[in-house]
Amino acid sequence: MNDFFKLTVDDQAIAHLQLTRPEQLNTMSPAFFPALRDAVRGLHDSGDARVLVISSTGKHFSAGMALDTFASQDAKLDTSNARARLNFQATLRQLMDCFTALDEARFPVLCAVQGGCIGGALDLAAACDMRYATAEAFFCVQEIQIGMTADLGVLQRLQQIIPAGLAREMAYTGERLSAERALAAGLVNAVLPDAEALLAHVMTVARQIAGKSPLAITGSKMALNHARDHGVADSLAQMCLLQSAIFDTEEMARAIMAWQLKKPGEFKPLAPIERVG
Repeated sequence: MNDFFKLTVDDQAIAHLQLTRPEQLNTMSPAFFPALRDAVRGLHDSGDARVLVISSTGKHFSAGMALDTFASQDAKLDTSNARARLNFQATLRQLMDCFTALDEARFPVLCAVQGGCIGGALDLAAACDMRYATAEAFFCVQEIQIGMTADLGVLQRLQQIIPAGLAREMAYTGERLSAERALAAGLVNAVLPDAEALLAHVMTVARQIAGKSPLAITGSKMALNHARDHGVADSLAQMCLLQSAIFDTEEMARAIMAWQLKKPGEFKPLAPIERVG
């Protein structure tokens, strides 16, 4: 248990991580990051989840990093000398890794955004596979407003999702991107009228994914991520190795039967992963 979110997994293997601090606008303090990382990597290792939905409560999805974090001794933000700067880099890499856990998870991650998705929350959303929003939602790179460069992945991921010029406009100005414009730019897959309709829509998509072969879904995510980060020739070579590792005619027979019967397939979960050490 933690103070930031609740996590459930239903009988369809849909995991739901819901931010639960609406009175604090679901802001992120230092303890949030390892809690999120451990929750996502726990699902990754167990094989219990076939898809993860991240949603929120209250008026806003998240207002990003809690401002008092920057005055906290726990944040390890000292850059006063060379040794301190090396430690700063190590701390920052660890924080980045907490959102990279979403990108590396062996299941798709769907993000449902209502209200503001601000600062560090956009770093989180950008690390997800797909994003969906309510009509009043907005997205902004808030860090520029407080005199810092966004540093948890949004600058690296955002221009892989939306046109580079728009990503730069957001990074340089801190202006809000409306849900309507986010949809037109491809940042979100759909816009729904309110939070209830949003979650219902995202859960429908999640059920579609959960009904497919988890082996094929994981392979698809691995191939898509590799192709995003590499050239076509390298990605095709990786695809040969990947497909030879996961090609399973029994799994395909189950999928074909489910498709013909127009119902979710009955597939074994992915095998648990045991971490060394």
